[in-house]
Amino acid sequence: MYRSLLLLLLLTGCATAPVEMQRPSLDDAPFAFNGRVSVKQGGKREKAGVRWVHNNAGDEILLLAPLGQTVARIRRDENKATLEASGRGYVAQDMESLMLQVLGWQLPLSGMRYWIVGLPAPEGESSIELADSGQLSVLRQQDWEISYTRYASGALDALPLRLSLRREGMEVLLLIDEWEKQ
Repeated sequence: MYRSLLLLLLLTGCATAPVEMQRPSLDDAPFAFNGRVSVKQGGKREKAGVRWVHNNAGDEILLLAPLGQTVARIRRDENKATLEASGRGYVAQDMESLMLQVLGWQLPLSGMRYWIVGLPAPEGESSIELADSGQLSVLRQQDWEISYTRYASGALDALPLRLSLRREGMEVLLLIDEWEKQ
């Protein structure tokens, strides 16, 4: 009996409540997540795992093969963007043109760092539609339509888990498996 009680106490002490992630209150707040991305452009489709860490110093985005190997590492700081792939390094002024040059496709990364957390980017006009729940359902900005179809919870400030980005000739599906507290 004492063993059962001791085991129960130990297990209860080890249990932790899951951390519920909320949308940051600041426009350019740090974030990190692990997920998957699928890009469809023309008749071509690319899929990759993704790990994105964003903070005041810049961004680091890892594109991963199915077994977790890093296919490309994209970094951005205030001065430049770099991309490492297949043992080679590339440099450009922005991440989007660098991705297009090296990978043959690009993500709208400068706007996405805001859209991922459910906020419009500070530059450029935007329009939003809300779902009946009050959560963001559609954001239109920079010729992109971003649809939010799943959130971490029903709270108004919950972080998105599934986004679909569309513009003429291109579709991007982003599935976020795990948000990390920063």
